[in-house]
Amino acid sequence: MNQHVPVTEGDVIARRNALVLACAQALGGASPAIVISLGGIVGSQLVADKTFATVPVSLMQLGLATGVIPAAMLMRRFGRRSGYLIGALIGAVAASIAAAGAGGRMFWLFCLGTFMCGLYGSFVQSYRFAAADTASEAFKPRAISWVMFGGLAAGIIGPQSVFWTRDLTPAAPFAASFLAQGCLALLAIAVVSRLRPPPVTAVKQAGGRPLGEIMRQPKFIASVTAALVAYGLMSFVMTAAPLAMVGCGHSIGEAALGIQWHVLAMFGPSFFTGKLIARFGKEKVTAAGLCLTALAAIVGLHGLSVAHFWLALILLGLGWNFGFIGATALVTDCYRPEERVKVQAANDFLVFGSVAIASFSAGGLLNAGGWDSVNWLVFPPVAIALVLVAWQGLQKRAAPAAL
Repeated sequence: MNQHVPVTEGDVIARRNALVLACAQALGGASPAIVISLGGIVGSQLVADKTFATVPVSLMQLGLATGVIPAAMLMRRFGRRSGYLIGALIGAVAASIAAAGAGGRMFWLFCLGTFMCGLYGSFVQSYRFAAADTASEAFKPRAISWVMFGGLAAGIIGPQSVFWTRDLTPAAPFAASFLAQGCLALLAIAVVSRLRPPPVTAVKQAGGRPLGEIMRQPKFIASVTAALVAYGLMSFVMTAAPLAMVGCGHSIGEAALGIQWHVLAMFGPSFFTGKLIARFGKEKVTAAGLCLTALAAIVGLHGLSVAHFWLALILLGLGWNFGFIGATALVTDCYRPEERVKVQAANDFLVFGSVAIASFSAGGLLNAGGWDSVNWLVFPPVAIALVLVAWQGLQKRAAPAAL
């Protein structure tokens, strides 16, 4: 097989778009990192009942879940570039509202801002698909990898923004960090305006099986369960971790750096995860990710030092990468080409909905039972997902899958 496929004339535009989207990912992807680093901490300062401390982070996840389908419809109607411009504008307004809520000590306003940050995220999460829109089949993997590299940069930019701005407004703690988040969104507007997407066309959505029939497939159930567990548990533990660190006497800066290492671990392996899947199979890589998630909980149960928290967050990020990407690859075995759009939308809605629920649960459990309770809750879902993935792997070897 030819390993070096020349870039076609059409891929000149694709390379440009991939670079633009990688930069936009670095800026837009920093937004959730900032909210995750500070949302629970600011929430605990604004609300008397600490059970609700992580609600701002949970609302960001809810905003992401509820925004996925409207964002897709908007971009289908008006095109990628227009949609991304609107999304970045929403991000700038959202950050300003969050800053006003933090500075004015208004919990409801802060929550509104973080919810809108989630709406912005529903646009950002589709950058990887947009990178492939104008790419040839040969260039698509590289185009997506470039955007994933932007996610790696976002893992540095977000927490570092918190580190350098957290003390700039002593009278309004952390308001400057959210204003910095808004500035990043404004920069993203300038970046995505350079996107050169393909023209908007009417896509025929005919044929294919009913969605209910597809979702009843055992392999779909196993795949989506693995994705739900990988992403949901990552969100659950990650949301609680900064609050737990501060509660154990560690600094805000150490908590933010922990999130930075976590996000780097989430995106860093993406350059070779595909190769691992090709070599070892989707089921094995997914199972490895789930096992790493369980290992993160084991580390969390064995100590409360900064090193324990950081190592747990790194393992959690690695577990998400292998578990979620592997599960996503498994989902692609469940549908025909003409069924792709509706199945992907259903998958994303289920996954991000579970992320929102997990995030909402984290604060209450942390407040009621402590950090140990958060970690103990990881094991049952991981066990269920591992059984389903292993069963699916055995079924696949016993008889070739047929759509």
